[in-house]
Amino acid sequence: MAPQLPLDVASAPKLDDDGHPQRTGNLWTCVAHIITAVIGCGVLALSWSVAQLGWVAGPIAMVCFAFVTYISAFLLSHCYRSPGSEKMQRNYSYMDAVRVHLGRKHTWLCGLLQYLNLYGIGIAYTITTATCMRAIKRANCYHSEGRDAPCDSNGEHFYMLLFGAAQLLLSFIPNFHKMAWLSVVAAIMSFAYSTIGLGLGLAKTIGDGTVKGNIAGVAMATPMQKVWRVAQAIGDIAFAYPYTIVLLEIQDTLRSPPPESETMQKGNVIAVLATTFFYLCVGCFGYSAFGNAAPGNLLTGFGFYEPYWLIDFANACIVLHLLGGYQMFSQQIFTFADRCFAASFPNSALVNRSYSVKILPWRRGGGGGGAGRYEVNLQRVCFRTVYVASTTGLALVFPYFNEVLGVLGALVFWPLAIYLPVEMYCVQRRISPWTPRWAALQAFSVVCFVVGTFAFVGSVEGVIRKRLG
Repeated sequence: MAPQLPLDVASAPKLDDDGHPQRTGNLWTCVAHIITAVIGCGVLALSWSVAQLGWVAGPIAMVCFAFVTYISAFLLSHCYRSPGSEKMQRNYSYMDAVRVHLGRKHTWLCGLLQYLNLYGIGIAYTITTATCMRAIKRANCYHSEGRDAPCDSNGEHFYMLLFGAAQLLLSFIPNFHKMAWLSVVAAIMSFAYSTIGLGLGLAKTIGDGTVKGNIAGVAMATPMQKVWRVAQAIGDIAFAYPYTIVLLEIQDTLRSPPPESETMQKGNVIAVLATTFFYLCVGCFGYSAFGNAAPGNLLTGFGFYEPYWLIDFANACIVLHLLGGYQMFSQQIFTFADRCFAASFPNSALVNRSYSVKILPWRRGGGGGGAGRYEVNLQRVCFRTVYVASTTGLALVFPYFNEVLGVLGALVFWPLAIYLPVEMYCVQRRISPWTPRWAALQAFSVVCFVVGTFAFVGSVEGVIRKRLG
């Protein structure tokens, strides 16, 4: 799953009677938020996924995940209000909805998986950024020295450490309200590199005058190896699609009337159709351009060599997107950690005391106003340093792009995108057990559980196999 950016873009939003920002969103802002949340670095693995599945199963898999994503979003959009009246309580986040509908135990499960997913995304983004920075260096080398030059560089570890150092600095941004600019930049970069990948695949297909690939996809030495590859491909597609974690936050931006659920359902249809069309184009044009040799990452696997400056620009866009995207996800964990430490240690100076540090040696206006200062909290310094160091360390140990994306996508696909929305919808609509409607929803959940488990096991096998050489 790609991805999910915060929705607050105003520095000082007006508040409603409940103390939350006033809701002014409409259908088109809803669609824009969903597309921004969904399209991320996972799109670059789709050509590889189609190559593993072949010309029939690959597109069908993407369409099936689009359908599952829509059903999941449809169910969850009805859980914004509890227990169903437009005048009843609003659930401002996914965890709020789980707590209201399913109780404390399910809330703990939801929180554990959400934060585990956010942490894993930090690892994946560290891996991807290093790969892209290395690709920029190789593209320039191939352009100047020729395609047969020994340009394979082994500097990924250095770039991971460099990315970790940058994230350590960015992690001291206090909260979401101070990073709206980072969200805007990340969204623009995401759209830019995805579009470049699509355009390059289309141009190469037209230039070659042939459609590569076959029905069965990449051939493997043994049937079991093929099974594991198919599982990894499904995991990568699962990572690229669902936006369940932020759906209710998006819905909370919509004005009413009309009812938020009505606007959200229309937005789901438009956004899922647009995203699916875009994904099919990227995945299929990439596969048609490279066939079974489709790289794991469309922009870093060197299926494309020229124009080198466009390859460099696209990879630079990915790096800028992931610099911001890492913080968009990590800030949620930082906020949660700050609250937990403050509640557990209310009298601790380490946790609750801040120290003012001068960061600018000049005064505004040449004499009026105070010098620039930053409030340093030692607990934040310690926790965020350990957090960034741990994600960087795990990326150094497991630098496997496709396999890591597959593990993350498969891990949260069923519990967060299927199981919890189905259970909440049954409570919300008071659907009795063993009725036809309940049986249909449970069958849908079971099928998705089997698919998610298959993808998870295959992706874990891929990580272990690569780690063991």
